[in-house]
Amino acid sequence: MTDDRCVTVFGGTGFLGRAIVRHLHRHGFSARIASRRPERALTLFPDESARLQPVAADVHDDASVAAALAGACAAVNAVSLYVEQGSETFQAVHVEAAARVARHARERGVARFIHISGIGADAASRSPYVRSRGEGEAAVRAAFPGAIVMRPAVMFGPDDAFLTTILGLLRELPVYPLFGDGSTRLQPAYVEDVAEAVARCAQAEGAPALLFECGGPRVYSYSDLLRSIAAEAGLRPVFVPLPFAVWHALALGAEFLPKAPLTRNQVELMEIDTVASPTVPGLPELGISPSTVEQITREIAGAH
Repeated sequence: MTDDRCVTVFGGTGFLGRAIVRHLHRHGFSARIASRRPERALTLFPDESARLQPVAADVHDDASVAAALAGACAAVNAVSLYVEQGSETFQAVHVEAAARVARHARERGVARFIHISGIGADAASRSPYVRSRGEGEAAVRAAFPGAIVMRPAVMFGPDDAFLTTILGLLRELPVYPLFGDGSTRLQPAYVEDVAEAVARCAQAEGAPALLFECGGPRVYSYSDLLRSIAAEAGLRPVFVPLPFAVWHALALGAEFLPKAPLTRNQVELMEIDTVASPTVPGLPELGISPSTVEQITREIAGAH
């Protein structure tokens, strides 16, 4: 029996996943958070436990994935990986696990399936991370032909690994190293806007398209973005170009640390423009007016 207000969220304890859960609740859904550590969901959402259904699930295990999807009206795959470790590879997580979740969603009669990918996903890319994202999209569509693929740009928000990290480094470093010459173009999206887009796509009336690219209201060069963030925080650092070859070497070493502050896939992503295509629907088509980096920077800077 299907519960028409229950949405299973794989990756619901992550940065985007947590926001998705909150927005699903605002739309009157209950969220079934499928995680290897379901008890963590209750600590993350202490005031919303009545609408939470934490369940133990491993995206690599067919039985637990199928059980987590039973009776749900919709499902979201927000599981992602940034550093490969042992059996946790980009291929295993972004391709094989994504296909597994999509296949079981179709077989269990889930009406709507939303897969989180990323702008720039390309099955022909030389980057293992970017390539796996593109291959994952194809695998999901093969397993669940009506799946909605959501490609966010780099996301920002309180407690993120992007804007908060940049702000912290800008405060600490009088001289700030740029990725290359700082000309890479990006279109950062507020995590709450992306989460709202996912929640709207989960509605019974359906989304207006099967592919969305969620970017913010402005396209920046990397150096312009840093200058804008610094200005909002009242900082005036000196920016110095640093060749990508140096960044790759630094990232290789950083990945041996317990919590890598920099990874090779992050460097690879900074070598390509991650800008929403003007021909692909995005936040405006879902009725969402995207928030600016400057607005959220002021809020974060004011809280510290």
